[in-house]
Amino acid sequence: MKGYKKIKLHGFNNLTKTLSFNIYDICYTRSAEDRQKYIEYIDEQYNSERLTNILQDVTKMIGAHVLNVAKQDYEPQGASVTILISEEELPDEALDASCNKGVLVNVPQHVVGHLDKSHLTVHTYPEYHPDNGLSTFRVDIDVSTCGQISPLKALNYLIDSFDSDIITIDYRVRGFTRDATGQKLFIDHNINSIQNYIAKRTLNKYQLIDVNVYQENIFHTKMMLKDFEMNNYLFEVNKDDLTPKEQREIMTKLKKEMTEIYYGRNIGKA
Repeated sequence: MKGYKKIKLHGFNNLTKTLSFNIYDICYTRSAEDRQKYIEYIDEQYNSERLTNILQDVTKMIGAHVLNVAKQDYEPQGASVTILISEEELPDEALDASCNKGVLVNVPQHVVGHLDKSHLTVHTYPEYHPDNGLSTFRVDIDVSTCGQISPLKALNYLIDSFDSDIITIDYRVRGFTRDATGQKLFIDHNINSIQNYIAKRTLNKYQLIDVNVYQENIFHTKMMLKDFEMNNYLFEVNKDDLTPKEQREIMTKLKKEMTEIYYGRNIGKA
């Protein structure tokens, strides 16, 4: 952060910094046919190729280098991508034979999980309620780094990459490193809230709650959109096509769904 004096370290920075997202998009579909179209639309919009491009952009943004990419689109829906990264670019002769440096040729039809101290993963979960017309699209993202690179540099890019009604973010610093005198350092940067790193224009759009455990370097922020424009939550139908009664019923369902996800608990029948 600005004005923060750089610490001189002894050897490699062994701190692990992990940024985790759960991003939710809520939608109302009037019929079973529309619901299926919505699932297919989401599955196409956020397929493994697009998700890979997003994670590769994140890798560049935080100043890391791709060692390996594994990706998969699932049936009937959903996708996963895992990227193994390094802080410094490694020469080809130093790479494990299994690493592809992001060049995907003859991609196998399964997911290979390359997880190390530095990695990025994304998984999508399109789903729908059995009988009330609501569909929910969830994206889970984890960016875990060690050394000087920080996942916080990609925070706003990741928020802007998805249509997000609700976002839950966790940030944790684990382990320790040593300064030049041998003193243990359990964190190497100033932070008292994830909100410190979120763009002001985004903060203005969302209702936010923090739950932080400072002594453990654990930070948690929940975000829910303030403004509720009904047409933004309808698929294959417009607000003007609905009766006032239908609008009220749908509005109640949508707000209940968002509130339950935001607070993490069921609040009774709509």
